[in-house]
Amino acid sequence: MSLCDDCFRGVRWTGTPSGTIEKINEVECYVATPEGAYAPDKVLLFLPDVFGMQALNNQLLADDFAANGFKTVIPDFLNGDPAPADALDPGSTWNSTAWRPKHGAEQTRPTLDRVVEGLRRQGVTAFGATGYCFGARYVFDLAFDGVLRAAAVAHPSLLKIPDDAEQFARTSVPLLVESCEVDRSFSAEAAAAMDVIMEGVTTVVEGKQEPLSYKRTHWAGCKHGFAVRGDPEDPNARAAKEGAFKDTVEWMKQWLRA
Repeated sequence: MSLCDDCFRGVRWTGTPSGTIEKINEVECYVATPEGAYAPDKVLLFLPDVFGMQALNNQLLADDFAANGFKTVIPDFLNGDPAPADALDPGSTWNSTAWRPKHGAEQTRPTLDRVVEGLRRQGVTAFGATGYCFGARYVFDLAFDGVLRAAAVAHPSLLKIPDDAEQFARTSVPLLVESCEVDRSFSAEAAAAMDVIMEGVTTVVEGKQEPLSYKRTHWAGCKHGFAVRGDPEDPNARAAKEGAFKDTVEWMKQWLRA
């Protein structure tokens, strides 16, 4: 499934980010580091929507993950050319159609791979990844390539169901999916098909066949983008955003820290 119009819509949040911009293997990244003790050999990759590392919403969420004990890195895999923040403003004339072909896997994946390589050089041995919208595609791809210990996605875009679900089922990576009611990029039919595939899969744990860890949470009354661009003034959207974040923190505590 492709990007939909809602991939480029939402609400800009307010706040002051506390992370830093650092170069990792020559790629700029937003890095949010816990204030207290944390495991330096584990990193949570935050793979953002089309608004990229530069978006305040994404930086604030990364800070929240760091506040829960995860060193969190947002790679600039959009190569300094994200959708602009003012594309969210009413009446914006920014051309998303012209932007899309310049940000395919051939332009973006090599940049992400450089960050993973750079973090490994720094001593990181275990990666989790949480991906939003556009970034969810890369969570799946990293899992396919054996990079991840744990995976989470919210309102994913660019997935091909059932193919991607079937391929994910052949990994041993625990997967959390945060879905919603109104989503042209990840429809109710796609979500149901993924459930059927993933919920019947087993993997080998300590020599025994065990169910592959999979969870999907559905947020009624919410639309694509709720977890990272939802309106904080809307009680339902705010509860869903906070619920999806809590789910992801708990998932990573269970599987990345294990």
